[in-house]
Amino acid sequence: MSTFRLEIVTPEARTYSDDVEMVVLPGADGEMGILPMHAPLLSLLKPGELRLKKDGHEISLAIGDGFVEVGPDRVSVITDMAVEERLIDEAATEAAIARAQADLKARDLGGEEVASIEASIAKSIAQLNLKRKRRSH
Repeated sequence: MSTFRLEIVTPEARTYSDDVEMVVLPGADGEMGILPMHAPLLSLLKPGELRLKKDGHEISLAIGDGFVEVGPDRVSVITDMAVEERLIDEAATEAAIARAQADLKARDLGGEEVASIEASIAKSIAQLNLKRKRRSH
Protein backbone atom coordinates (compact mmCIF):
# COMPACT_ATOMS: atom_id res chain seq x y z
CA MET A 1 0.00 0.00 0.00
CA SER A 2 1.17 3.51 -0.77
CA THR A 3 2.31 5.71 2.14
CA PHE A 4 3.47 9.21 2.94
CA ARG A 5 5.55 10.73 5.75
CA LEU A 6 3.59 12.18 8.69
CA GLU A 7 5.39 14.59 11.02
CA ILE A 8 3.63 15.92 14.14
CA VAL A 9 5.54 18.61 16.00
CA THR A 10 4.66 20.41 19.24
CA PRO A 11 6.66 23.12 21.03
CA GLU A 12 8.09 20.40 23.30
CA ALA A 13 9.08 17.73 20.80
CA ARG A 14 8.57 15.88 17.57
CA THR A 15 5.63 13.76 18.70
CA TYR A 16 5.38 11.52 15.66
CA SER A 17 7.45 10.85 12.55
CA ASP A 18 6.74 7.83 10.38
CA ASP A 19 5.28 6.63 7.10
CA VAL A 20 1.49 6.19 7.25
CA GLU A 21 -1.28 5.12 4.89
CA MET A 22 -3.81 7.78 5.90
CA VAL A 23 -4.45 10.60 8.36
CA VAL A 24 -7.71 12.26 9.40
CA LEU A 25 -7.45 15.72 10.93
CA PRO A 26 -9.84 18.15 12.70
CA GLY A 27 -9.61 21.05 10.28
CA ALA A 28 -10.99 24.49 11.05
CA ASP A 29 -13.73 23.86 8.46
CA GLY A 30 -14.40 20.24 9.44
CA GLU A 31 -12.74 16.86 9.42
CA MET A 32 -10.37 16.18 6.51
CA GLY A 33 -8.87 12.92 5.31
CA ILE A 34 -5.46 12.81 3.66
CA LEU A 35 -4.25 9.94 1.49
CA PRO A 36 -0.98 9.54 -0.48
CA MET A 37 -0.57 11.94 -3.42
CA HIS A 38 -3.03 14.46 -1.95
CA ALA A 39 -3.08 17.86 -3.59
CA PRO A 40 -1.03 20.52 -1.78
CA LEU A 41 -2.97 22.12 1.06
CA LEU A 42 -2.42 24.45 3.99
CA SER A 43 -5.13 24.57 6.67
CA LEU A 44 -5.75 25.60 10.25
CA LEU A 45 -6.46 22.87 12.79
CA LYS A 46 -8.75 23.02 15.79
CA PRO A 47 -8.61 20.91 18.96
CA GLY A 48 -9.89 17.41 18.33
CA GLU A 49 -8.93 13.90 17.31
CA LEU A 50 -6.20 13.09 14.80
CA ARG A 51 -6.40 9.52 13.48
CA LEU A 52 -3.65 7.87 11.50
CA LYS A 53 -3.46 4.47 9.88
CA LYS A 54 -0.17 2.58 9.79
CA ASP A 55 0.25 -1.05 8.76
CA GLY A 56 -3.53 -1.48 8.94
CA HIS A 57 -3.70 -0.26 12.57
CA GLU A 58 -5.33 2.99 13.65
CA ILE A 59 -3.70 5.29 16.22
CA SER A 60 -5.52 8.30 17.67
CA LEU A 61 -4.14 11.43 19.28
CA ALA A 62 -5.83 14.43 20.85
CA ILE A 63 -4.41 17.57 19.26
CA GLY A 64 -4.74 21.26 19.97
CA ASP A 65 -4.77 24.33 17.75
CA GLY A 66 -2.30 24.42 14.92
CA PHE A 67 -1.94 24.01 11.21
CA VAL A 68 -1.25 21.32 8.64
CA GLU A 69 0.76 21.50 5.45
CA VAL A 70 0.08 18.74 2.93
CA GLY A 71 2.28 17.81 0.02
CA PRO A 72 2.16 14.77 -2.30
CA ASP A 73 4.47 12.67 -0.10
CA ARG A 74 4.52 14.50 3.26
CA VAL A 75 2.08 15.87 5.84
CA SER A 76 3.42 18.25 8.49
CA VAL A 77 1.30 19.00 11.54
CA ILE A 78 2.36 21.84 13.84
CA THR A 79 0.22 21.94 16.99
CA ASP A 80 0.39 23.15 20.56
CA MET A 81 -0.61 19.68 21.89
CA ALA A 82 -0.50 16.07 20.71
CA VAL A 83 -1.31 13.31 23.20
CA GLU A 84 -1.93 9.63 22.57
CA GLU A 85 -5.14 8.27 24.08
CA ARG A 86 -3.26 5.86 26.36
CA LEU A 87 -1.42 8.79 27.98
CA ILE A 88 -4.54 10.80 28.85
CA ASP A 89 -5.44 10.85 32.55
CA GLU A 90 -9.20 11.29 32.53
CA ALA A 91 -9.51 12.37 36.18
CA ALA A 92 -6.69 14.92 35.91
CA THR A 93 -8.18 16.30 32.68
CA GLU A 94 -11.64 16.65 34.26
CA ALA A 95 -10.06 18.46 37.23
CA ALA A 96 -8.20 20.84 34.89
CA ILE A 97 -11.46 21.69 33.11
CA ALA A 98 -13.21 22.35 36.43
CA ARG A 99 -10.37 24.63 37.60
CA ALA A 100 -10.40 26.55 34.31
CA GLN A 101 -14.17 26.98 34.38
CA ALA A 102 -13.95 28.21 37.99
CA ASP A 103 -11.26 30.70 36.96
CA LEU A 104 -13.54 32.06 34.23
CA LYS A 105 -16.34 32.65 36.76
CA ALA A 106 -14.32 33.84 39.74
CA ARG A 107 -12.08 36.48 38.22
CA ASP A 108 -12.39 39.74 36.37
CA LEU A 109 -10.35 38.72 33.35
CA GLY A 110 -9.19 40.54 30.26
CA GLY A 111 -9.92 39.28 26.77
CA GLU A 112 -6.52 37.65 26.34
CA GLU A 113 -6.83 35.75 29.64
CA VAL A 114 -10.32 34.54 28.72
CA ALA A 115 -9.10 33.37 25.31
CA SER A 116 -6.20 31.50 26.90
CA ILE A 117 -8.44 29.75 29.42
CA GLU A 118 -11.01 28.89 26.75
CA ALA A 119 -8.24 27.42 24.55
CA SER A 120 -7.07 25.33 27.50
CA ILE A 121 -10.61 24.06 28.06
CA ALA A 122 -10.97 23.18 24.35
CA LYS A 123 -7.74 21.12 24.42
CA SER A 124 -8.85 19.33 27.60
CA ILE A 125 -12.25 18.55 26.09
CA ALA A 126 -10.52 17.12 23.00
CA GLN A 127 -8.55 14.79 25.29
CA LEU A 128 -11.66 13.71 27.21
CA ASN A 129 -13.64 13.10 24.04
CA LEU A 130 -10.91 10.86 22.67
CA LYS A 131 -10.48 8.94 25.94
CA ARG A 132 -14.22 8.37 26.32
CA LYS A 133 -14.68 7.44 22.65
CA ARG A 134 -11.99 4.76 22.87
CA ARG A 135 -13.40 3.42 26.13
CA SER A 136 -16.89 3.04 24.62
CA HIS A 137 -15.59 0.92 21.69
